[in-house]
Amino acid sequence: MLWVDPSLARGVLTYLAARQATEVDAFKDSAPGKIMHETRGGEMSVLGEVPFGLYYGGVDTTCLFIALAGAYAKRTGDVETIRNLWPNLIAAAGWMSDYGDSNGDGLIDYARAAETGLSNQGWKDSEDSIFDRDGRFPKGPVALLEVQGYAFAAWTALAEMGAQMGDERASQWQARAATVRSLVEDRFWMEDQQFYAVALDGDGKQMQAVGSNAGHLLFSGLPSPERARLVTRRMLTAEFRSGWGLRTLAKGQARFNPMSYHNGSVWPHDTAMAAAGMARYGERRAVAMLLGEIYGAAAHFQLRLPELFCGFIRETGEPPIAYPVACLPQAWAAGSVFLMLQAALGLSIDAPEQLVEIADPTLPPGVDRLSVTRLRVGDGVIDLHFQRLDGQVVVMPRERSGIVNLRVTG
Repeated sequence: MLWVDPSLARGVLTYLAARQATEVDAFKDSAPGKIMHETRGGEMSVLGEVPFGLYYGGVDTTCLFIALAGAYAKRTGDVETIRNLWPNLIAAAGWMSDYGDSNGDGLIDYARAAETGLSNQGWKDSEDSIFDRDGRFPKGPVALLEVQGYAFAAWTALAEMGAQMGDERASQWQARAATVRSLVEDRFWMEDQQFYAVALDGDGKQMQAVGSNAGHLLFSGLPSPERARLVTRRMLTAEFRSGWGLRTLAKGQARFNPMSYHNGSVWPHDTAMAAAGMARYGERRAVAMLLGEIYGAAAHFQLRLPELFCGFIRETGEPPIAYPVACLPQAWAAGSVFLMLQAALGLSIDAPEQLVEIADPTLPPGVDRLSVTRLRVGDGVIDLHFQRLDGQVVVMPRERSGIVNLRVTG
C-alpha cells in the first residue's frame, strides 16, 4: 500500500519500533534489536502458556523493518520520521550482524530457542514448509532464500538512508549488501534446476525444493537479470500457476498438496510479491495477467480476499476452492491487489525528486481504463488516467497541483 497511502507504513514502522526487543529471551525467541513476528491476545498468551503475546520468532521481520523504512523514505521524503527511527534501525542492523547470523557465514539464519517456539521462522512458518527435494526436513540453523533477499534490501536501504543522514557507515552497509548478493548467487543457485533452492541447512547443504520463495528474491532485486528471467519463466508455467494466482510450491514437488497451508496453496500476497519482482526485471504483461487472476478470485470471495485458498487448477465455471480456516479478509491479501497494480503500471515514486515514473504500463485483461486520483508526491498532487488504445496503454496526467514531475517510458 506504500505508493497509495504511505501513512500506513509510518504507522507500522513506529508500532514495531516501540516493541523492538531489548533482551535475550528464549521463550519469546527475542534478542536485542529484533522486530516481533506477531502479537496475540487471549488467555493462553496472557498467562504465558504460549509465547505469542509478544513473540519474536520470525527471522524476516527485522530485515523487512529496515527495508520498509528505506522504501518509505524514498516514497515520502519524510526525513524527520527516519531520524526518529534511526536508533531502532541501527539496533535492527546490529541484530542482523550479530544474533541474526548465528554461524558467521554472512547469511541470516534461524533455530528456535525453545520447544514452545515455531520450528520454521520465515513467513512460511508451518512445521512442514521447509524441506529438501526428497521431503527431508533440514537441521538447523536454517538460512531461508527469501530472507537473504530481505537482508540485501535492508543493507541497501540502510546505506541509502545513512548517506542522507551523513552516517559514515553507509559505505560499509553497501558493501554488506554486495556480499549478501554474492553469497546467495553462489550458494543457493541450482544449475540443474535453473532455479534457487528454498534454503540452506545447518551444514550449508541446499534444500532443493522448488517454491515461491524465489519470487520474493526477485522482489528484493538481488538476482542477476539472466537468473531473474529464468526464475520468472518457470514461475509462469503450470507448475506454479493455478489460474487463480501462483502456488507456494511447484506442482510435483515432494509434499505438494493444493489443500495444504504452505505447500501448494495460493496466498495473494505471495503472488503479489512475485509479480512485483517480475515487474522489477521488466515483465509487465504476465504481471497484469496474474493481477486479473487474483481479481477473479477476489470476485468469488465478495472482494474480501482471504489469506490463502487452495491451489487446485482453475476449471471453467468453477470458483477457487476456499481454505476452510483462512482469515477472511486479511491484511496481506487486501494489500496485494495494490502492489500488483503498481507492478502492472510500472509506477514508482521518488518524493525527494518530486518524480512519478511510469515504465511500460499495462492493464489486466478486461480493464481498458483506470484512473488514479489525488496521488500525493511531497507537497504536490497529481491525477493519472490510463487507457488502452490500439493494444497499448497510454497515460495521461489530468489535474496537477504543486510540483510533480512525470516521466513515462516504454
